Amino acid sequence: MKTGREILLTAIVGFIFMFALPLLLSHYTLTVLTAFAILALSLGFVWGYGGILCFGQAAFYGLGGYAFAVAAINTQMPWLGFLAAILIPAIVAALLGAMMFYGRLSDVYMAVVTLVFTLILFKFMNTTAGEAYRIGSARLGGYNGIPGFPTLTKPWNPTDYLYNESLYYFAFLLLIALYLIVRLILKSPFGRALVGIRENELRAELMGYDVRLLKTVAFTIGGAIAGIAGCIFANWAEIITPNMFSLGQSSEIIIWTIVGGAGTLAGPIIGAGVLGYLKIALGENSGLNNFFIMGIVLIAAVLFLPRGIFPTVQSLLSRVSLGRPRQRISRRRRSRAG
Repeated sequence: MKTGREILLTAIVGFIFMFALPLLLSHYTLTVLTAFAILALSLGFVWGYGGILCFGQAAFYGLGGYAFAVAAINTQMPWLGFLAAILIPAIVAALLGAMMFYGRLSDVYMAVVTLVFTLILFKFMNTTAGEAYRIGSARLGGYNGIPGFPTLTKPWNPTDYLYNESLYYFAFLLLIALYLIVRLILKSPFGRALVGIRENELRAELMGYDVRLLKTVAFTIGGAIAGIAGCIFANWAEIITPNMFSLGQSSEIIIWTIVGGAGTLAGPIIGAGVLGYLKIALGENSGLNNFFIMGIVLIAAVLFLPRGIFPTVQSLLSRVSLGRPRQRISRRRRSRAG
């Protein structure tokens, strides 16, 4: 019953934000910020609740975008491309995760392996400019990427594309749905076991949990969510380039999560929205280096908001709500004493 109320409340809050945000920003800007939010949600789940510090979410993000573009070009059916954007990153994440977790790599080595894997994809995709580098009818295009692929359409009207306003609402509905799905996963026995592994992996293993399998499944789910973010970005930009695999993109996801609040689901979403908009605003209105600004924001957040934006605000609100009854009680006691 409590879970049902939480889901309903989350859905209501999500719908309020979905319709309120266009009053402040354009649908075009909000769509890419929503893609960033979905990407941050994937790392918030993998790192914040699974304890897996992954520098490779950009790899699954890029694979999702490329899988969508290639499948859409070859089949001329964008919704099959949407499924490919989920399945391909999930399969790759499952294989990579199984190798890491069953190989019993330490946290530091896992971070290095995921980062190297992302950079390998970045370097490889930049060298695919020749005619030989094609998958079916789709040329990979090297550093120029893949432009001009079919984008998602409304299911009831294949000739009506999801663009601007309609794409934004579709992306935001996906964000709400994915948030609720992840929340339900965390409330399941699997989710509780995953949090237990994050707190003490050895104790969880001694209690009989298959730690390697659970972490592989969590890593796979994170890869699938990141792939969906890549698909949304591909439909927004209408072009896919190797920059999706870049070191800058990989580091930004980590910064979003830390600034928003690792260990929560809403925190990375807020961090992605705030810092993503800051990046867009700086790129449009100034000549400042985005990475320099992001570095300053990260240092300031670590110094002044070590828990992140969302946990800090949550803590302040709880203190305010708890402080009011105490003030009322103290006033009553004073009046009785007087």
